[in-house]
Formats: sequence, structure tokens, C-alpha cells
Amino acid sequence: MPALSVRVGRNEYDLLVIGGGSGGLACAKEAAQFGRKVAVLDYVEPSPQGTSWGLGGTCVNVGCIPKKLMHQAALLGSALKDAQHYGWNITHPVHHTWSVMAQAVQNYVKSLNWGHRVQLQDKKVKYFNMKGSFSDPHTVRGLTKAGKETVVTADNIVIATGGRPKYPTQIAGALEYGITSDDLFWLKESPGKTSAASVSAAEGPAPEGHSSLAVPSPVAGRAPDTKTLNLETAGVKTNSETGKIIVDASEATSVPHIYAIGDITEGRPELTPTAIAAGKLLAQRLFGHSLELMDYNNVFHAYYKPLEFTVAGRDATQCYMKMVCLREREQRILGLHFIGPNAGEVIQGFALGIKCGATYPQLMKTVGIHPTCAEEVTKLHITKRSGLDATVTGC
Repeated sequence: MPALSVRVGRNEYDLLVIGGGSGGLACAKEAAQFGRKVAVLDYVEPSPQGTSWGLGGTCVNVGCIPKKLMHQAALLGSALKDAQHYGWNITHPVHHTWSVMAQAVQNYVKSLNWGHRVQLQDKKVKYFNMKGSFSDPHTVRGLTKAGKETVVTADNIVIATGGRPKYPTQIAGALEYGITSDDLFWLKESPGKTSAASVSAAEGPAPEGHSSLAVPSPVAGRAPDTKTLNLETAGVKTNSETGKIIVDASEATSVPHIYAIGDITEGRPELTPTAIAAGKLLAQRLFGHSLELMDYNNVFHAYYKPLEFTVAGRDATQCYMKMVCLREREQRILGLHFIGPNAGEVIQGFALGIKCGATYPQLMKTVGIHPTCAEEVTKLHITKRSGLDATVTGC
């Protein structure tokens, strides 16, 4: 049974969002568009190494944004190697200054933090930089870094606290000496080489030129950030194995007026655009008389194969694409896998086609844009069942 609360008088807010990441901010701003009184409560618990950041969540601060910018730096390094094959004289050795890159990336992230705060202010959404925990199903206790307490009440509450890296506690010293993505993008100096899962223990600071410790999934991975929310008091149920919050198709938890969106929810893709869309649709259902639910189907990851690899002699053995179709009737496209550079840019348009019910025959009638990697999708004709060589040998 959900927890019950008794209150005299009206709740202070129509909507309280706990968590200032992509999904939470999208939900709050959308709700404010309907003239509702909205508040966002966000707090970043420092990592074991002491790293913290501003408003915007994982994607903005320690995920998609800094990752892609640093990946661009790596691509530029690769381009310098390729350039000599195209006739450019590159002076060797080529040197990279981590601190210059890191400062530029961090400055941009900080500008996004500020932009989110301005947007909330412009839309008259109240922002609390506080750690939240439930006192009852309609009441959240906020605590500042300095220990000041604020009590907030709301008719509807959305939990959008996302996830944080989990440390492999089976490895001695991992917590004291390890770093994660929470720390990597905010380092002032290069971490150097990293150590992988073969590590059994870390007994002290790493030697010169190596990071303390970095272990990949599934040894590490991420866990939902629920430990301080006091969900039991509110009656919100979680999956005992994953720790994620159980929600229905409308994002409602086991307590009807408490919702959850984004990485913290059970069975949902951990993707920024998914959280944003879910947050907006939830606000529209709550305050805009909408009945539209989030469609969690047809969400894919992908990448691709460029002509640019040829002259430089770049290894393209990992460039691969696969389309999954229904075998009967019109052969509707169910999914597309695309491996190679610029995949995100290419896959976006195909995502729309799949969402609109595109079929294999329709795609085969599409004229490819030449010479691009995306056009290779319009030429897929060898089935895996045939066993034929799928190597592309020409136009």
C-alpha cells in the first residue's frame, strides 16, 4: 500500500522535480509553460575524489557533452596522422596539451550550467540547490551543503535523479584511488594510461603517467542515485535487484502522484533524448490535457564507413551496418545498426523513417547521396541467412 499523509491546506507547488538533469529540466520547463507553479531541486554529491559540478545532470557535465568534445580532440589527432597521406607536411612529434583542451571543455560546460539556471528563472521555475529526501508522499525535505533545511510540498512530484558510477568494491582500494567519468572530464592534467579489469587491488597512488584506476563495465557500471531519497517513506517501490524505480506506461510509480523519468527508471533506455521527451510528455499529460504516452520502441545506437578512410589507409574492418526487418508482408524495418564515424548524424534521419513505419522496399527506392556512408544503407541487399560475403566491392 502507498504511504498516506494528512495535510491541512494546499500544497505549495503544482509540481516538484527532484533532479536537474535533462529529463527533470525538460519536465519542469514544460509544466511551467502551462502556467503552473513549479520547482526544481538539484544537488550534486561530490565523487569520492571530490569532483562536483553544476546544474544540467550527467549529459551536460560528465556525459554526452564533454565526451563528444574530447572525442573531437581525439579525431583531430587522428586527422593530423591522416593529413600527411593527403600531402600535408606535419611536424613531428605532435604534442597535445591536456590542460588547454580540458579548460576549454570545462568553460563550455559551465556556460551550459549557467544557461540552465537562466532558463529556469525566465520560466519562473523555482530552483533549489539542495539534496532532497521524502518526509511523506507530498513533502520533500531539502538540505543545502551548509546544512540549512527547507521543506517543500507539491501536488505532483517527479523523481529524475539519474545514476552515478558504482565502484567495484570487490577491488581493494578502488574507492580511494579510482576515478570514473565523474572525475575524468574535470581533471586538470591528463590521466595518462588507464588500467583495466585485470586489476585486483589498488594500494596507493598510481605511478607517473598512469591514472589511479579505471575499470570498465560490467565490473563498474552505473547505479540509480536513490540512496538519500528516502523512497520507503513515500511508498515508492523499486526493483530490489537494480535499485531502479518501477514505473508504468505513464511514468507513474507505485504512488499515483509521484512519477519517475530518465535513467533512474526500470526498463527505460538510458538516453538523454528519451528522458527529455518523456519529461515533456509527462508535463503535457499532467497539465495540458494530453493523453500521449512516451513510445520507448525504436531507440537505437549506431555509427559508419567513410570514403575518407581509403587514401589514408585507415582500418575499416569495424565499419558495419545491419537492418532488421519483418520477413513477412511489407518487410517493415524494425531496426538499423550502423558502425563507423559520424553515426549519430546519419542515424537521426533513419530513426524518423523507422518511426513512420518505413519498409525495406521503400528504402531500396531511395536515391543515395553520393559519395556518403549513409548511402550504403540504401544498397543493403545481402541477407545474413544467405551466408554470402557482405563485403562491399564497388558502387
